[in-house]
Amino acid sequence: MRSTTTHHRTTPRRVFLALTLALGLSAAPALTPPAEAAIGGSFVDNFDGHNGGRWHKADGWSNGGMFNAGWRADHVWHNGGVMGLNLNNTPCPGGCSGKPYASGEYRSNDLYSYGRFEVRMKAASGSGMVTSFFTYTGPSDGQPWDEIDVEILGKNTWQMQTNYFTNGVGGHETTINLGFDAAAGYHNYAIEWWPGGTINWFVDGRLVHQEDGSRGPLPTRPQRIMMNLWPGTGVDGWLGPFHYTGQKTATYDWVRYTRY
Repeated sequence: MRSTTTHHRTTPRRVFLALTLALGLSAAPALTPPAEAAIGGSFVDNFDGHNGGRWHKADGWSNGGMFNAGWRADHVWHNGGVMGLNLNNTPCPGGCSGKPYASGEYRSNDLYSYGRFEVRMKAASGSGMVTSFFTYTGPSDGQPWDEIDVEILGKNTWQMQTNYFTNGVGGHETTINLGFDAAAGYHNYAIEWWPGGTINWFVDGRLVHQEDGSRGPLPTRPQRIMMNLWPGTGVDGWLGPFHYTGQKTATYDWVRYTRY
């Protein structure tokens, strides 16, 4: 089932991602190989505080390519039962690849296989930015690049973009009209990844998009659960131009994973 206002789009992003492994995290330090990393079970995290046994904060590098910010651990915070990611112009020299902005990225320690990945979040608004909830594995895990995305583009927070990558092949973008402003309040977003060959996306419990492999093979490898907020560079046609006007923040109320 799809929203009547859903449409597919292929953007310059596909080219940039293929060249830089942008969400492939090519500039990140090596993480635990899948053979050694745990395959995680079902959990609920209400973000009452940082759980270092489950998550880690990206720190001291940039994903490179179209990402115009470096990650700083101090840009991930917990307060009042939410986790927040700040994007600002705090210096992020040297270890953050000299990027002009700094932001936060939150990653699961474990890899997770088929199941339902859910988040309650409020996006940041503003041209040139992305608020995300996604699953990922790739070269930094010693695996080919697989990924499943929920992205809110700050230029129009009344929409959500879905996508997936298998063996580094993406270009499956679909835009969903939400019927609400994702930056004005919290809403629930879910990815349901079935071993039988289907990915479903839900918004506030409503099925809004489905992929069945007819547009290309679906991911199969266990992946990390990730969230980040970032400004783009060189992709104005996709994200719109980014102009810094002060700190932006995306907030996450909870994350839940149910293993299938």
